[in-house]
Amino acid sequence: MHLSEHLPCSSQSLGPAQPPMVGSHVAWGPEKDPKIGTVPIKSGHLVILVRGATALEAMIFLSKFFHLLTPAKPGLPTDCLVFISAQCCIALFIGLFFTRFWLVSVLYATWWLLDWDTPSKGGRRIHCIRNSVIWRHMRNYFPVTLVKTTELDPSKNYVVGFHPHGVMVAGAFLNFCTEATGFSQLFPGLTPHMMMLTLWFRVPFFRDYLLSGGLVPSDKDTAAYVLRRWGGGNVLAIAVGGAQEALDARPGAFTLLLKNRKGFVRLAMEHGAPLVPVFSFGENELFDQVDNPKGSWLRRMQHRLQQIMGISLPLFHARGVFQYSFGLLPYRRPIFTVVGKPIKVEKKHNPSQEEVDRLHQMYIEELCKLFEEHKTKYNVPEDRHLEFI
Repeated sequence: MHLSEHLPCSSQSLGPAQPPMVGSHVAWGPEKDPKIGTVPIKSGHLVILVRGATALEAMIFLSKFFHLLTPAKPGLPTDCLVFISAQCCIALFIGLFFTRFWLVSVLYATWWLLDWDTPSKGGRRIHCIRNSVIWRHMRNYFPVTLVKTTELDPSKNYVVGFHPHGVMVAGAFLNFCTEATGFSQLFPGLTPHMMMLTLWFRVPFFRDYLLSGGLVPSDKDTAAYVLRRWGGGNVLAIAVGGAQEALDARPGAFTLLLKNRKGFVRLAMEHGAPLVPVFSFGENELFDQVDNPKGSWLRRMQHRLQQIMGISLPLFHARGVFQYSFGLLPYRRPIFTVVGKPIKVEKKHNPSQEEVDRLHQMYIEELCKLFEEHKTKYNVPEDRHLEFI
């Protein structure tokens, strides 16, 4: 299937203006920033698959409340924060064996073995964690708004494509891994899950934190298990660009890694699940990124590390705690995650490549339409369009 590099369908920074309301939504605010001013089952299961994404991006924000940071250099990539957190959990698990608390690790290891299959069987959420006040602070920091443009029938299963990935997938995390933006109020009967790299579910202690937020491994068997659940209302959403797309995430950019990403389309066809495009305006505006043009030594190194580790390492920076020109914290810029209309998909056990290509093209067209219809409401210039690679 031929697909042009540029389809009419990135933008300067999403500026300070307060955009009008779109459809049904939950708006939170007002929240002030010195730089941008005032901005104002059997029920179902929503599954969010974010390859290369993390659920601990919020740890960045905790530093604002619990630490005094001295901004001096670009921040560590968020995937690195997850990697470091996982290492700490492993060190804790092993270290306890050499202390008088060794029994804790023994008991946990026993529990771990008994609970081994839970992540691939839909996970285990803890509602008090999903409803934690921490996520409401994180929501208000930007702020983040979930915008609903249509109803999603909880008797059906859906596959959702989330765009763009951004540096930290803040929109996907806050909207679908917490109740901070009122997801359950907007989409009653749907229970959100978020899928991330299977690797992290093999880390002691850390896996339990992930499960508490409703996360599950990002493998095909887990996705199929959730989509086959009886009663409908199961939605599998994918940040299609994944870790590689994060390397192009910077203010004013709307470059999506989608042209050859068709696995999620085939999955939808195999289960007869409608496809739902979702675009998160402002996702790329949160961080500046060290210049890494294609062909540069930095970009080559980042790609190489991604191939080895499975995570991307964008070198980003934004603002500090007590000043707004440089530091580790993201900019306080609003994020509007717009949920589009579902695309009807005919169930086929073994779809041909031509059928997958045709549906993939239809999905791109609907995503472009969603972007074009809403971009001016969120301060994206009229002459800016989505770009596909």
